[in-house]
Amino acid sequence: MAKNIAVIGDSESIKGFSAIGLDIYPCDDSENAPQLFHRIAEGDNYSVIFITEEIFELVEKERRRYEERLTPAVIPIPGVKGNSGIGIKRLSSFVEQAVGSDIIFNN
Repeated sequence: MAKNIAVIGDSESIKGFSAIGLDIYPCDDSENAPQLFHRIAEGDNYSVIFITEEIFELVEKERRRYEERLTPAVIPIPGVKGNSGIGIKRLSSFVEQAVGSDIIFNN
C-alpha cells in the first residue's frame, strides 16, 4: 500500500496543500487536535505528517508516542500566524544527536 502525506492545521494555513495532492485535515478546534492527530498517526496511511506549529504544541503528549517509530515522520511547519521556531529547534536537536554537535546552527 502506498503511503501518503497528511497536513494538519488550521483551515487557513493548510488549504493550499490540497492543490498539490496532499491530504489535508483542518483543525480549527484545539480541543479536537489530540484525537485528530492520534487517528491520523495510528492509521497506516501516512509516512509523513506535516503539522502546523500551533497544533504541534497542542498534541505533544500524543506525538511523543511516535518519536521512536520510523513512520510517520511528524514535521512541524509554520502556520499563517508565523514561525515560532519549533522546527528549527527540532532540526538543531536532531543534528546534535546525530553528530554530537550542532554543526548547522552552531548554538
